[in-house]
Amino acid sequence: MKQIHSHIDFYLIGISNHPSPKLNDDVLKLIKEASVFSGGKRHYQLVKSFLPENHTWIEISGKIDALMNQYKKITTTIVVFASGDPFFYGFGNTLQRLLPNAKLSATPYFNSIQLLCHKTQTNYNTLKSVSIHGRDWSALDEALIHRNELIGVLTDNKKTPAEIAKRMLQYGFDNYSITIGEALDGDNEHIEQLDLVSCSNKTHDNLNCALLKQTAPKHKPFGIPDASFVPLTNRANMITKMPIRLSTINALELQNKTVFWDVGACTGSVAIEAKQHFPHLQVVAFEKRTECASIIQQNTERFSTPGIAIIIDDFFNLNLNDFEIPDVVFIGGHGGRLKELLHLIHKQNPAVRFVTNAVRESSTKIFTEELTKLNYIVNTSVIQVNQHNKISIHTAELK
Repeated sequence: MKQIHSHIDFYLIGISNHPSPKLNDDVLKLIKEASVFSGGKRHYQLVKSFLPENHTWIEISGKIDALMNQYKKITTTIVVFASGDPFFYGFGNTLQRLLPNAKLSATPYFNSIQLLCHKTQTNYNTLKSVSIHGRDWSALDEALIHRNELIGVLTDNKKTPAEIAKRMLQYGFDNYSITIGEALDGDNEHIEQLDLVSCSNKTHDNLNCALLKQTAPKHKPFGIPDASFVPLTNRANMITKMPIRLSTINALELQNKTVFWDVGACTGSVAIEAKQHFPHLQVVAFEKRTECASIIQQNTERFSTPGIAIIIDDFFNLNLNDFEIPDVVFIGGHGGRLKELLHLIHKQNPAVRFVTNAVRESSTKIFTEELTKLNYIVNTSVIQVNQHNKISIHTAELK
């Protein structure tokens, strides 16, 4: 492979879905001088008429590690064809990640979301683009919780427009329309705008992307009233009260955190409030009461908060290595095993930030003494709401 300061050269050519892609003179010259080309199976069908007679084609499929090893064996420049813009959730990003020393040059085309905006004459100054193509729902969930007015979505054959619409309706985001662009620039191009209910019952060509347009604002409360939550049966008071909850969210310092565990989540009030204020978080709500599975799920839907993982089991029976390592944990319940719980979580991440709300002196004593032994600094603030017991909000952070 051609070496430039030990770098590997790749020329990334973005193409459309047109049966005969329009390539500029510089790209045509590059193709004429090259001998090794790469891209997906569909890309090959689109460009093979432009390629020199004696050429090598390396197909891009799901086996990325094998593909990178194949690239490394090539002794000349590789021309890679990609859909649209190679650096918009594209193959250029993959190359940068897996071959960080490679020298890249790109000639992009419009990405599919840009194309859909152009073809529908949509002003996309405020566009938030997300991909759920081969990924989980988290990027779309975050955009919806943020109440973005215009969201462009890269889909796949499982997370289809219909599945997107169903998820949005499930979590109360019925204040959007959806515009689907199928096979854009191709012979079978089709564009339609639908309401979410209609979309949830339709199938679309697998080659599609979508625009979600807000049709009306959706209220997002700063602090959810206690009475609005679905409560634990016959235990309506068993919820972290709103003033305590908001003080707890402040104590958690979630701004720059990634993974948040709510242990003893009960109705899910703290987990939901945390996700509402910090939609980027991976939130896991642990609760051992089986009836809480339905309660927490109902509350996430009621307050339009998708993306919270709900784990119903005794925390001490779980293999914690099955979960992403937390950088902050709220202990809402511990079943009388607080000391054991603290050490168990500390073992997962010795630098984790702990927060708990304590009523009993015994809980305060254990939390303070055990974490001080582990070299944490413990801070406490005390709050009383109406006639309820005083609550000590304890935070612990490594020195």
